[in-house]
Amino acid sequence: MFRLMYHYFRVGALNELQYRVNFLVQLLQSAIALGVGLAGLGVVFSHTTDLGGWTRPELLAVMGVHTLMLGLINAVIEPNMQRLMNDVQQGTLDYALTKPADAQVLVSVRELRLWSLLDVILGAIVLGVALAQLGGQLGLWQTLGFAVALLLGGLMIYSLWLMVTTVAFWVVRVDNILNLFEGLYAAGRWPVGIYPGWLRGLLTFLVPVAFAVTVPAEALTGRLTAATLGLAAAIAGGLLLLARLVWRIGLRRYAGASA
Repeated sequence: MFRLMYHYFRVGALNELQYRVNFLVQLLQSAIALGVGLAGLGVVFSHTTDLGGWTRPELLAVMGVHTLMLGLINAVIEPNMQRLMNDVQQGTLDYALTKPADAQVLVSVRELRLWSLLDVILGAIVLGVALAQLGGQLGLWQTLGFAVALLLGGLMIYSLWLMVTTVAFWVVRVDNILNLFEGLYAAGRWPVGIYPGWLRGLLTFLVPVAFAVTVPAEALTGRLTAATLGLAAAIAGGLLLLARLVWRIGLRRYAGASA
């Protein structure tokens, strides 16, 4: 699987490098988005010293995780799910299904938007600045907790995207559902604990923004508990299994280009 991912990554990177002006466009978009986020932080903390118990450096860490995860989504998850949706609608998924590799793995790694990884770099820089402002050194538990929480959050986001995209086997257009997810993910720029209970539940269990952004940030700021990390692992495992089930059921509905 990793060898397959490497080959597709290499091909995707070579394709993206043909259009280097996209680098400047992506850099401008990422800089504007980061500037708007920082401006929002500035406005909030011009009126208060903390937000829901989170200090300015801690919220900066949340923003860093949000930007980093967004870069991964835009670089790897979203382009592959978009291509999968188009293949289902156009009946061209046969090209993936007839390959000797596992079809789900194949459709999940075929596309790469190299320049979207700029957000990953910017997010890492913001995290570095936030940690410097916090003034503490990361311990082993914090570092491992952050890495595991980030991985689990990414798996949850992937599973959700796959399940939503698989709806294309039954419904012609699912673009609006994906747009709704993107709008809800934007709420992850702030810790989910500051939102009302109903919205907090939505961002935790229906759209797992809390586990993708807030929980990794909690690991860096010393807020993460073993119970929360265990819950994240259980939910990630459950979503992966559910996504696999939905994918296999959806494949039974696929007729192919010859239908």
